[in-house]
Amino acid sequence: MSEIGFVNRVASHFPALKGELRTAHLPYTTVQYISRILKVSTLYSVFFTALSFFVIRKAELSLFLLAPAYALFFFLIFRFNLLLVKAKIKKRERDIDREVLFIGRYLLVKLYSGRPLLNALVETSSGRGIAAKYVKEIVDDIGTGNTIEDALSSAMIYSPSDKLRKILFHINNALQLGIDVTRPLEQVLDEITRNEELEIKKYGKKLNTLVIIYMLAAVVVPSLGTALFIVISSFLNFPVDLNGLMVFVFFVVILQFIFITLFRSIRPIVDL
Repeated sequence: MSEIGFVNRVASHFPALKGELRTAHLPYTTVQYISRILKVSTLYSVFFTALSFFVIRKAELSLFLLAPAYALFFFLIFRFNLLLVKAKIKKRERDIDREVLFIGRYLLVKLYSGRPLLNALVETSSGRGIAAKYVKEIVDDIGTGNTIEDALSSAMIYSPSDKLRKILFHINNALQLGIDVTRPLEQVLDEITRNEELEIKKYGKKLNTLVIIYMLAAVVVPSLGTALFIVISSFLNFPVDLNGLMVFVFFVVILQFIFITLFRSIRPIVDL
């Protein structure tokens, strides 16, 4: 089987990848991306398998373990590169969600000032930020000869943000029904604002619980535990060396990092 045929066969097992690549705004076709990550996976798998050779030899294990080790490394690296696409989509979603209300309100102001929808989209696309760039892609799509409805429909399909997709849907729906766009747009912006206010309230409740857990697990327990351990070890004549203290500090730092990551992960992406 030729290399191109093999890549095409592998790519056929990932039918959703084409849409994910476009949503992630990555300039690859499915075949190109699969070919790329196959080469990367092969290169890194060989490197890690070579490192495993010295470990296996040092441990005096069978060298036949290199074959499953290579297969495991290849599988993990290949899946990791596929997950990078989803991570890119998630990042774009967060970036767009942070700006979507501003873009929507700006577009609404332009429409209320009497601008036609196309002109309002053009002026909105001239702003900064990833959301404005996404609007510019819609304008460019219209400039290639597509209708506004077709351009909005395509943008809805490949939008990484549900909030932006909802705005585009209401605009497109109003155009197809032949009604004024401003009223549906204003309603959906109000709905998004209310939902973000609810997200903030939910975040406040979660934060109160997490702060209590953080104070107990990452502040009170390590400080009191250290004091008690030192006192008890002095009575039991248990030696505490520098290495033991460094291990304890390492675990405390890891615990702090886990809580910081947790706090960031639950923080809502809002821009009221």
